[in-house]
Amino acid sequence: MAFDKDAFLAALDGMTVLELNELVKAVEEKFGVSAAAMAAPAAGGAAGGAAAAAEQTEFTVVLTAAGEQKVGVIKVVRTITGLGLKEAKDLVDGAPKPVKEGVSKADADAIAKQLIEAGATAEIK
Repeated sequence: MAFDKDAFLAALDGMTVLELNELVKAVEEKFGVSAAAMAAPAAGGAAGGAAAAAEQTEFTVVLTAAGEQKVGVIKVVRTITGLGLKEAKDLVDGAPKPVKEGVSKADADAIAKQLIEAGATAEIK
């Protein structure tokens, strides 16, 4: 008995998640294949990595070193993050540490510029 593609898709559409999981296991056993092995190459392509890097919309500003003007850097970190004095000092003393995560490119550039003007070294990731 042969199924056409539409009948097969209609049969799949009527199955529960548990039934679909059992179907996948049965197909793996019957044909000696693995669904995980088929998914791995699609996720690891070099072109996919380049596309993901080109589409980055959220950036992290990392304080890499406090520099000589540590007090000024602490003030800027407090302004940027809203942290208290002790928390901001701990962040600056513990460099390299992220100062702000998940910000736009423009915001990341502005934050890095503020930190650099205060005497710190910072980078955007």
